[in-house]
Amino acid sequence: MRRRFSNCRTRKLTSRVFPDAKAARAFCITLSVSQVAMVGVTMMTVRMSPQFGSIKNAYSKQPRSSQVLTEYQVMQKARAAFASGKTRDVSFRVRQLENLLRMYEENEADLMNALYKDLRKPKPEAKLMEIEVLKSDVRTMIQNCKEWSKPQRVPKTLVTMMDTPVILQDPYGVVLVIGSWNYPVQLSLIPVSGAIAAGNCVIIKPSEIAPASSKLLEELIPRYLDSECFQVVTGGPSTVQELLKQKFDYIFFTGSTNIGKLVREAANKHLTPVTLELGGKSPVYVDESVDMTIAARRIIWGKMVNCGQTCIAPDYVLCNKSTRDRLIDKIREILIEWYGEDPQSSPDLCRIVNVRHFQRLQAMLGGSKIAIGGKVDADDLWIEPTVLIDVKPTDPVMQEEIFGPILPILEVESAYDAIQFINAREKALTIYIFSRSAKTQQAFLEETSCGSVCVNDTMMQFTVEELPFGGVGASGIGAYHGKYSFDTFTHKKSCLIRSFDKMGEALGKDRYPPYTDEKIRRLIFLLKKRQLPSFGFVPYVASFALGVASVILLRYVAKELGYEEKLSEVMG
Repeated sequence: MRRRFSNCRTRKLTSRVFPDAKAARAFCITLSVSQVAMVGVTMMTVRMSPQFGSIKNAYSKQPRSSQVLTEYQVMQKARAAFASGKTRDVSFRVRQLENLLRMYEENEADLMNALYKDLRKPKPEAKLMEIEVLKSDVRTMIQNCKEWSKPQRVPKTLVTMMDTPVILQDPYGVVLVIGSWNYPVQLSLIPVSGAIAAGNCVIIKPSEIAPASSKLLEELIPRYLDSECFQVVTGGPSTVQELLKQKFDYIFFTGSTNIGKLVREAANKHLTPVTLELGGKSPVYVDESVDMTIAARRIIWGKMVNCGQTCIAPDYVLCNKSTRDRLIDKIREILIEWYGEDPQSSPDLCRIVNVRHFQRLQAMLGGSKIAIGGKVDADDLWIEPTVLIDVKPTDPVMQEEIFGPILPILEVESAYDAIQFINAREKALTIYIFSRSAKTQQAFLEETSCGSVCVNDTMMQFTVEELPFGGVGASGIGAYHGKYSFDTFTHKKSCLIRSFDKMGEALGKDRYPPYTDEKIRRLIFLLKKRQLPSFGFVPYVASFALGVASVILLRYVAKELGYEEKLSEVMG
């Protein structure tokens, strides 16, 4: 006890207040016991607090707190973040986009490894068709975000000549992005960059069918992006169902047409706008005028990238019999050139994503004649690059989008027949036309309806971010890429700003009762749509006048200073 008392920090104070040593010692003992009790009460309070779980998790290997939140709690967290106004600051958006770019750059190897685990995707494909696409996309957002976010001025009329009519670039609010498994990184994050640039909060749901990529995104996003504004939710179909019960301000879905219908149905309950990036059977027409070697290379490349698991992959070929035979010969040569005699051992071919999709594709091989390939290995989820001939519209391979390395060829006599065949089916996500004939090309462009068209190549339209990417009808709703991504997640809010100017009031006073024929006549005159004179030439005239004035002033100064002759020599 003496030792405790001698070390008591308050001994100087107690010696002054308590002249008796016993009284001072008793005071210090009481104080020490009180401090211990206070610490105990504090620890009990912390343990009973709802925040204790998150504090404990921060120092343990338990999942992040965002992972254990319910879908409702995730939504409320995002709502609160958007209500704070944080994402309306364009500088904040740019910083988040820069962090997203840094995430791609610093974790490139991990992203490629995840893609290999999910699909055995070759590194060149993973780098070029996922990571580099993402980098290019986010750089576009960083470079243009501030400009795109500015209010857009609109032309004035006689009625609005004294006013300011503008279109404000308003973020929707809280956005749900549901990614797909076939390009699990790219298709989950390209929409996200557009949503960030537009000022939204985003909840990201990667596909559970690509678990390695989904897990990696769940780990990376909170490290690089604001954890209140941008959250990742993982899980299976039940998780998606719970998310869709929430009232989002916009939903962006990439996946199959059947699931897209369910997403649309759920969104309709809240009148939530949607973008549906779906798929369908994208046809290829080939005529006899093409360079067959180049055409075969481009068709089979588009088909075999990602083992055919691409929404815009060529689904089937339409051509006449002689063209078909030439095309098959070239495809056979090219497959051996690219993948060797044993394509299963090639490092440049992916695998089918899972057993269910393998079995679905295997069933498609029945009912048609196999011209090339046809081998399968269930243990390796392997289906050999396969070409089918003598295919009928009723065959299994023609009943749904293939989404695999199987290419059926159907015979038609002419471009007209091909157009009729295409138009008799659901609208495709894209149509590929291989022909040197401008007339044939124009016929397909004018007489078919689809999401996009690519002439004399496959899939390359996806790489042009100045072109909107999206479907129509059963192949999708809405479009994105580049500026179109920003516009997708932006509400164009009409805004008319008026003043109390006397002239403006005088022009509009005829709208007030009591109504007369003369008032109506004057209002009709004001409201009549007419072409006002354009003053776009004014800057050019002003520049010309300024140049002339500069020359005159220069000559005057030179004359006053005695340099007129030298100036004439210089000016010729």
